[in-house]
Amino acid sequence: MIWQKSVELVVEIYRITKGFPKEETYGLVSQMRRAAISIPSNAAEGFRRFHNKEYKQFLYISSGSCGELETQVSIAKILDYINDTQESALLEKLDHIGRMISSLIKKL
Repeated sequence: MIWQKSVELVVEIYRITKGFPKEETYGLVSQMRRAAISIPSNAAEGFRRFHNKEYKQFLYISSGSCGELETQVSIAKILDYINDTQESALLEKLDHIGRMISSLIKKL
């Protein structure tokens, strides 16, 4: 479920950042896309590890990427690259994914 929801978020981030100014291609666009991709990628890599300790470590990295992307979404809003509705929807999804990750970490 974490992987699925975070992949959906990656697709949404790619779609939204397509509309950002060209000068942001190697700045905020790149940062947001990398942070978004990091969430499901690290969850998947950790899942393939043999020990729960390793899995937890990768989940912590995914969680950190959620925080990173939350900050970048807020910056995109401040710069008027996204509107209030987009910001709220993205932050809500990030919060939900972050809570799922935290819950799984506690269970491991």
